Amino acid sequence: VDPVRVIADSSLRTPLSSAVLTNGAAAGTILAVVGAAVSSERCDAAVALGATVLQFPNDPDGRVDLVALLATLHDRGVLSVMVEGGAQLITSLLRLQVVDRLAVCIAPKVLGSGIEAIGDLGICELSRAVTLVDTTYAQYGNDLIVDGRVVYAGAADDR
Repeated sequence: VDPVRVIADSSLRTPLSSAVLTNGAAAGTILAVVGAAVSSERCDAAVALGATVLQFPNDPDGRVDLVALLATLHDRGVLSVMVEGGAQLITSLLRLQVVDRLAVCIAPKVLGSGIEAIGDLGICELSRAVTLVDTTYAQYGNDLIVDGRVVYAGAADDR
């Protein structure tokens, strides 16, 4: 089965001229947006490019309700999701405890204070940390990829 591209974009800020939506790339793409935040004209323009626009309720932060999105994807036969996103999306998914695998790229570069990969999860004790088990390690060029099953504190290790 071909992968389905899903873009969680609460206010449909993704430019309609972006490569992800133009030249036929939008075909089969699902745009998950917050209903009240997006004009019908903007949604119609995305649909005209071939995208499917699904409107979701707001989560408490005014973003797409990710639990509702994942349930809808499951109902459409999408049983596995690979997330490429910024710290906000990744942090939200970890907070909701809906991530079951995590692959982390460690590049041998030092920024000092830089871009966060994951935001504050509100965890202050190591005993409550999100843990990776059954980990594998692979080197690609100079980068190291750490992949493992996610276990949340207090959860059984047999998820």
